Amino acid sequence: MSEHDAAVSPLVVSMGDPAGIGPEIIWRAWQRRDASVGAWCVLGHAPSMRRAAGFLGIDVEHSLRVVQPPQWHEALQQSDLSDSRLLLLALDESDDVPPVGQLSATAGRLAARSIECAAGLCLAGRVAGLVTAPIHKQALAMAGWDVPGHTEMLQQLAAQHMGVPISALPVRMMLANPELQTVLHSIHVSLRDALDAIQPDALYETLAVTAQHVQPVGDASDGPRKRLRIAVAGVNPHAGEGGRFGREEIDVIAPVVALARAQGWDISGPWAPDTVFMRARAGEFDVVVAMYHDQGLIPVKYLGVDHGVNVTLGLPFVRTSPDHGTAMDVAGQGQAREHSLHAALMDARRRVCRASNASNVPS
Repeated sequence: MSEHDAAVSPLVVSMGDPAGIGPEIIWRAWQRRDASVGAWCVLGHAPSMRRAAGFLGIDVEHSLRVVQPPQWHEALQQSDLSDSRLLLLALDESDDVPPVGQLSATAGRLAARSIECAAGLCLAGRVAGLVTAPIHKQALAMAGWDVPGHTEMLQQLAAQHMGVPISALPVRMMLANPELQTVLHSIHVSLRDALDAIQPDALYETLAVTAQHVQPVGDASDGPRKRLRIAVAGVNPHAGEGGRFGREEIDVIAPVVALARAQGWDISGPWAPDTVFMRARAGEFDVVVAMYHDQGLIPVKYLGVDHGVNVTLGLPFVRTSPDHGTAMDVAGQGQAREHSLHAALMDARRRVCRASNASNVPS
């Protein structure tokens, strides 16, 4: 993709669970259209998107352009900022709308279909990148998808498209805001299983994905890439206190960090997990590799979800997402805030342009 295409090609937003706030925050983001985001569209269920517009008092007949699957590619080629209507690439689904605020297999199926089709457009090079509105993992399971969440689902879809086993496409989840970036070693597993996942090969893979795909803080990539400073969190209190509170740091984490450092990476740890995030926020590190889900997500979310963005590292396309869930308890009330989705759109466009700039640098 050329630099020009990266700046103007549309992003696609998957609708998310139609029983949650996904459709509403998409409409809210469209209402605050930002030229710096560039063109974007939504892929989802037309009746659900129309219903959400009604929740917000939006005149849907003059605000929505619905395009059926045979015309998707033509519509994407013509997509720009001159049309004030929200472009909806409509799923070929029935008009049945799942109840708002309730878990259902129907809602899970519609959410999954929007992700599948949107990812397919990314893999075919039809769109610049993917921003996913929130899904409910239980509804996804009710629809027959045996995956823990977006990250694993997109990994599976991408691996199938590329004709490779899932193991050949390692991906990791990163949560980021303007103050802190954290990559998760394990994601949606129990805490007991997360401890078992701290194995040398798997941890080295996490560090390699981080080193390859995370951008140093403040690096606009308009010149030589800055050196990425990676901090690795321990898993036990005080990073094990020399083995008194656990041996994962001594037996696994420290040897893997030493191996990564021998490759020339600017990496350090294991650091005490109760202070390493504070040190990164103060500017000592660019990114913290956390050993399990909540260890990494709590510090970022504590800083506020309005600017938090979920990023999947390692996919063959850009994918970002808001830093919150489906909020079934407020769905349909017109109260949902679009700030995190807007941040995800902004972040996706920056990543697309950054990747294009990097690919155009002469070797």
